[in-house]
Amino acid sequence: QLQASGGGLVQAGGSLRLSCAASGRTFSSYAMGWFRQAPRKEREFVAAISWGGASTDYAATVKGRFTISRDNAKNTVHLQMNVLKPEDTAVYYCAAAEVYGLVTGPNEYDYWGQGTQVTVSS
Repeated sequence: QLQASGGGLVQAGGSLRLSCAASGRTFSSYAMGWFRQAPRKEREFVAAISWGGASTDYAATVKGRFTISRDNAKNTVHLQMNVLKPEDTAVYYCAAAEVYGLVTGPNEYDYWGQGTQVTVSS
């Protein structure tokens, strides 16, 4: 029901834009988020957006470089990633939570996409 795309290989300092397309239900009333998981590390919070898009939150490691946005008319969420660093290398997952506010804990999310690989070379 959630399909993440847009990952790839990019050099340090470059940009990528991830997209998450929802199908099967309308996620416009759901909080949405992005998480990432690097090899041998736990899944970590990256960014979250409230159902209407008015509120956002970011991990300290990406604040100022990443921007989360959503288009409820198209049932999609995006993560614009700029000034990428090698430590941003991970599989990125989008997720949806049946709440209106911001959600940052992975256990609070109800639906997950399959993940898209982002690799940043130095």
